[in-house]
Amino acid sequence: MLATHMPELVPTYDALCTTLNADEEMASFLSLYNPPTFRAACSQVIWAREPLQLIRNYDFPAHLSDRQLLHSNWNGTRVIAMTDCLWGVLDGMNEHGLALSLAYGGRENRGEGFAITLVLRYILEFCKTSVEAVAVLQRVPIHMPYNISLLDSLGDTRTVVICPGEEVQVTQLPFATNHQSDGVLEQLDTTADSILRESYLATRLADRAQTDSGLLQLFMKPPLLRRASNWKGWGTLYTAKYDIRNGVVELHWPDGNVLKQSFSDPGERTLKVTSPGFN
Repeated sequence: MLATHMPELVPTYDALCTTLNADEEMASFLSLYNPPTFRAACSQVIWAREPLQLIRNYDFPAHLSDRQLLHSNWNGTRVIAMTDCLWGVLDGMNEHGLALSLAYGGRENRGEGFAITLVLRYILEFCKTSVEAVAVLQRVPIHMPYNISLLDSLGDTRTVVICPGEEVQVTQLPFATNHQSDGVLEQLDTTADSILRESYLATRLADRAQTDSGLLQLFMKPPLLRRASNWKGWGTLYTAKYDIRNGVVELHWPDGNVLKQSFSDPGERTLKVTSPGFN
């Protein structure tokens, strides 16, 4: 399936399998083809004015999260991304100024295909623009419904709505949460406030007084920020801001901690934070 749909990614996959001395089970896991279903209830917004930015909250059970920001250069393009299942991408940016993030689509539809996180890895490794990324999302099969936000260095903004068994929809909406056009919310434990969060983002973006710095602060309080009742509950694990022009990624937490990574400063570091998703 990798060779059929994303052949350029096969050498990286083979190298990972070799490095990890992968048996058949691990090799299957790393392919991320037809993986177990999972849901990530997220909010994301694109600031299409200068400075170009993509901002998102990632909401997920903390004990199931990699909690790793990985700076790589595997195929001649530098990529900074939050990982899932070792090499998949939850949100990220490449050195060409293409940034993206995912939000679960809130529906039960399932199909034969890849985890969206591996497709996002493929896009950041081999695409430079939102147009190129859309073309990938339209042709590679994905196993669950997702809303994907895209922003490139030209300011081209796209939200791609994917649902197995249905035609891929492409809009220029600068925000996305956890429902799709029919408004059906089938996973109420994680998406019940999706319409509220989307309406909130739409209202704030429409406000002429809204600033990019103020927009970031909105993600660190309700209704966009979500608190978990325990380690295995759903909560906001981090707020990510991708600064397209400067090639800088910032991870923010309400306790004041900030982790910065950039293409010009790829140093390794570890940070301990108090996150609503960890409570």
